[in-house]
Amino acid sequence: MPDLLIELFSEEIPARMQRRAADDLQKLVTNGLVDAGLTYASAAAFSTPRRLTLTVEGLLDASPAITEERKGPKADAPEKAIEGFLRGAGVTREQLEERDTPKGKILFAMIHKEGRPAADIIAEVLEQTIRNFPWPKSMRWGAGSLKWVRPLQSILCLLSAEDGAEVVALDVDGIKAGDTTYGHRFLAPDAIKVNSFEDYEAKLARAHVVLRPEARSETIWHDATNMAFASGMEVVEDAGLLAEVAGLVEWPVVLMGPIADDFLGLPPEVLQTSMREHQKFFSVRNTKTGRIERFITVANRTTSDDGATILAGNEKVLSARLADAKFFWENDLRVAKSEDGMGAWVKALENVTFHNKLGTQAELIERMAVLARELAPMVGANADEAEQAARVAKADLSSEMVYEFPELQGLMGRYYAQAAGLPDAVAAAAEEHYAPLGPSDDVPTAPVSIAVSLAEKFDKLTGFWAIDEKPTGSKDPFALRRAALGVIRILVENDLSVQLSTSLFGSIFAEKDPSYPKLLEYLEEIRITKAMMETAPELKIDNLSWEKIKEMGTTFQAIDEAEKKKKPMLEEIEAIDSRIAAKKADLFAFLQDRLKVYLRDQGVRHDIIDACIAMEGNDDLTLLVKRARALSETLNTDDGENLIQGFKRANNILTQAEEADGVEYSYGADVKFSETDEERALFKALDEAEAIINPAMKEQDFTTAMSAMAALREPIDAFFDAVQVNSDNGTVRRNRLNLLSRIRTICTSVADLTRIDG
Repeated sequence: MPDLLIELFSEEIPARMQRRAADDLQKLVTNGLVDAGLTYASAAAFSTPRRLTLTVEGLLDASPAITEERKGPKADAPEKAIEGFLRGAGVTREQLEERDTPKGKILFAMIHKEGRPAADIIAEVLEQTIRNFPWPKSMRWGAGSLKWVRPLQSILCLLSAEDGAEVVALDVDGIKAGDTTYGHRFLAPDAIKVNSFEDYEAKLARAHVVLRPEARSETIWHDATNMAFASGMEVVEDAGLLAEVAGLVEWPVVLMGPIADDFLGLPPEVLQTSMREHQKFFSVRNTKTGRIERFITVANRTTSDDGATILAGNEKVLSARLADAKFFWENDLRVAKSEDGMGAWVKALENVTFHNKLGTQAELIERMAVLARELAPMVGANADEAEQAARVAKADLSSEMVYEFPELQGLMGRYYAQAAGLPDAVAAAAEEHYAPLGPSDDVPTAPVSIAVSLAEKFDKLTGFWAIDEKPTGSKDPFALRRAALGVIRILVENDLSVQLSTSLFGSIFAEKDPSYPKLLEYLEEIRITKAMMETAPELKIDNLSWEKIKEMGTTFQAIDEAEKKKKPMLEEIEAIDSRIAAKKADLFAFLQDRLKVYLRDQGVRHDIIDACIAMEGNDDLTLLVKRARALSETLNTDDGENLIQGFKRANNILTQAEEADGVEYSYGADVKFSETDEERALFKALDEAEAIINPAMKEQDFTTAMSAMAALREPIDAFFDAVQVNSDNGTVRRNRLNLLSRIRTICTSVADLTRIDG
């Protein structure tokens, strides 16, 4: 069975596209071969800056011959229908078979397809792959019609077996397939003839080309860390940069150089970002001082002077880049330390749009400040610091450094807040309020940072809900799912109890309601009457919370000249309040859906989550998670799982009896009417369980409550084994049904167990 080797050799492929391109090449070629009947044992794809390579081992030398049966029209069908079937099947009338079926005589064609040589199939599949390759961006060159990411220079397509190698005949826009490749552009540029994948990889290595990206990455990291260690330093880990640099070189040569003393005073994050973004340099940190003092660059070749010239050029370019960063840093520090501090930057954000329906960044900051102050007591933060932090958290968006390096937003805010002399908690919040950006990121833990981070995420969620810009399907352009997960993780991982059904978001929803401006007009007209001017001349309607506006609407005195405005004003308030309630309910449902995803990832079943969401207090996400985890742990035990069966049996009998009798059996069970020891034992067990569960529920100790509930498993099982609930004695029957009602009440006090599957 032959092996296939393909190489598509071109000008430099962008590093970010290489891994995906190698995967696409493997997928498109192997799928095409299998569809044509050529199976194989294994396949692997590789990439370098100038080539995509695919090796397929154990390939069939030809596709198998097949016979396909195709059903046609009825034998007495119109002649044109039969002729169309003959053309489609590629057979003659004499080759058709006529068979009796339940639907009458039907024509069938037996289509025989001979096997094809592997080389012919490979040529077709590879040409189709090249012409339809899914590059994110591609280009044409010369007079041809072929598109490729960069000009395609040669195609290597080789079938090799024990008796030799065969070039697959292929011509794509004048580029003919052959058995040659090329080594390193400068160190070994001549053509190299190969006869197999092993020969290909070995000869490339001798020609200064490391074919495998993983090997290039390993070489770079090994040499870089050893070089830094020898100088008493360490390389700052950066997996993304390592993968990118490995895609920029075919023969990695690691070089280390110094950073000029003039720039060592820059924040280490600025140095690292500038070097990574502009120069693709690794940062080297002094293990004693923590400062970044050197850089590592990866050249694509060896030189006679051991890279001295390359390093000198890189140092010169780096100094120019860092001079810009130093200029930005010093200018920003002057602003931060000025009398106005970061206020000038906040003022500048009045001209920066956050969203065309949600206002400017400055308006966002104002909303965040109000929310942060309201959230502060709920999360244990100082209200003044929380508001102050919210007002400066996004100020660094106006700074020169963040304009140059947007990925430093927040981090530079912390530096500038410290320079402005703001409290440490405020400075920390400027950096941490964006967190968490991903599912594995740490969440803020400092109270002020928590308040500001929640304020930002709550404002984003409520704002986009207010303007009906919710996620749809897989589309989430404003990262609202990420914001919702951030809210959940911050609350749960900090064990914070915040009731989301409160009036927390009312003002944001109200201000975006289409009737809101008209309502303010009504309020203003009433306020400016003589009586109101005397009682509240300084009142500013547009700065009030929604709750305060509602309060004013109902308490304003019906003054003569304002009487005609009072009724429509109250109607507007009622209508807006109704729409706010609907939007809040919809947003809370969205948060619960995100919570389900969060808990499912932790192994909590969907039915358990639904059982807990159905309980009172489901607007407290932290409480909800505690309840769900405790129930999940209980149901993972034998007692817990069997208790569910006992509960469902009790609930079914009770529900049927209540429907049949037209009454509710919810009280009056008395042990004196018990006829068996099992009944009396169940009464005792329920009393003991209630004595534990009730105080545990008040303390929100769900684990203790559910453990006590699980302990009911044995007495409930024993009861049903020994007792017939529907006794002929009416008094005994009612007593037993009321006893089942106690079981239902106790079990559903912890979670709605009717929603549990099984």
